[in-house]
Amino acid sequence: MLKHTFYQYASVALLSTFLLGSCTTTNKYNALLAQKVKLEREKADAQSALSRTTKERSELSRQVTDLTEARAQLAADTTLLGNTLRKTQSVYSDLSTTYDKLIKNHDRLMSNSALESSKLSKDLARREEELKKLNETLTRNRSQLDQLSSDLKSREDRLNELERILAEKDKAVNALRTKVSNALLGFNSKDLSVDVRNGKVYVSLSEQLLFKSGSTKVDAKGQDALRKLATALKDQQDVNVVVEGHTDDVPVARGTVGMQDNWDLSVLRATEITRILTNAGLAGTKITPSGRAQNVPLDAAKTAEARQKNRRTEIILTPKLDELFQILEAN
Repeated sequence: MLKHTFYQYASVALLSTFLLGSCTTTNKYNALLAQKVKLEREKADAQSALSRTTKERSELSRQVTDLTEARAQLAADTTLLGNTLRKTQSVYSDLSTTYDKLIKNHDRLMSNSALESSKLSKDLARREEELKKLNETLTRNRSQLDQLSSDLKSREDRLNELERILAEKDKAVNALRTKVSNALLGFNSKDLSVDVRNGKVYVSLSEQLLFKSGSTKVDAKGQDALRKLATALKDQQDVNVVVEGHTDDVPVARGTVGMQDNWDLSVLRATEITRILTNAGLAGTKITPSGRAQNVPLDAAKTAEARQKNRRTEIILTPKLDELFQILEAN
């Protein structure tokens, strides 16, 4: 503040000198003017420095207050830490005592458990060996399981193929039965029947339709039925034909030419029917004659009616199952 007043008085004196000394040269005036500008700049600097000093003083006062409070807090903390230290020393002493006891117990346990530790190590090694063997067994079983799964898949594929072939065979058998039935529609159902048994088509012809009693020659009506059957079977390339002759249990009459018993009678009748079928166009490679005599009766009773049922010829039509047999052989 004093410095500021000094600058004011100096400025007035200089101005007075300038006014009174009109004879002062221009250079002196300029020098005084420059000095005035310098003094004013120094004044501004002094005011800025005073402002900073005031601010710093305020900051220092705040810091003094904070330090005073921190000192009081440190004093309180020191008291608390002293109490804590004393408690900690007491706890440490207790812990040291407990530690010493634990060390003694540990040494005793280590001494006593040396043998047990050895046993445990051996047991652990044994269990590790067992685990290794179990893992090896598991690996083998997994490999076997994979192989079994693969085999099962192959079997399932073959089974599906087998079922497909069987379904086709059943379809073919039913179609064959329908075709044969349609070819023989004009005949009495008591003399001729067509049905399916065990996957085969059975055409059963009574003796009344085909033969006179004891004869091996087919009647005209029977020949007509056989020719129609042959016509229906000509285009069935995958069908095998078995002609099976059956008699009743009455022996053939003694002295019958060319026949000793019912075996001869059944076979000769089957052969005669086979001849008619082949002459009508059925391939001989597809047909087989056979005789069963009285051994496969439809009715075991000893009545005339039962014996009439048993005197018959059965023409058995069997679809070829080559593909099916190949699958079965592969299995």
